[in-house]
Amino acid sequence: MSQSHPLFPIAINTTWQSPLGVSLNETLLSWLLDPSSLTARLSQCCQHFRVEVLGQKIQPCTAEEATADIDVGEPVLVREVILYCDDVPQVFARSLLPLKSLTGEDQQLAHLGNQSLGQVLFSKKELTRKCIEISAFSPTSSVSVLARHLKLPLHTELWGRRSTFMLHDKPLLVAEIFLPNAFAYQKNLSPEIKNVQENI
Repeated sequence: MSQSHPLFPIAINTTWQSPLGVSLNETLLSWLLDPSSLTARLSQCCQHFRVEVLGQKIQPCTAEEATADIDVGEPVLVREVILYCDDVPQVFARSLLPLKSLTGEDQQLAHLGNQSLGQVLFSKKELTRKCIEISAFSPTSSVSVLARHLKLPLHTELWGRRSTFMLHDKPLLVAEIFLPNAFAYQKNLSPEIKNVQENI
């Protein structure tokens, strides 16, 4: 593993909530609530998709990130990455992979390198996803600090989502926050929607 990013671990301390009743524009909601692979959708929007690993390490799960499936203090492999489309940072992703989940063939998830976790997960027919929760991130949040480090414009609060995936009945927690300039914030039709309409 190469040296970690100077901001790693960026961590996410926020209050997650159900998207029910949250008033957001349709484009942003379509990205936040998309049940399919975010990697696949981003790849359709650009010529070149890539993953930059910020860092990866084992640490105890914090109280802020614990869920019904991952206990406080449980050892987890934390993986943080940025997803790029045509060299524009789109998404900051933080994954918690409990060591108890990294057994058998799923040990490969600890050695992905620059491969997308989502790409691997959605190739597994045994994968199920629990409910999606969403949250807003203020200009003082750790993710906004990352955005400024990347020299991205912060004109508004950022939004993200998280959900627990179950692979072979073992939990994996994935949080994805859309960075400034992400397709999710663009009110115009996204490229993949334009392509679909042009082909009708």
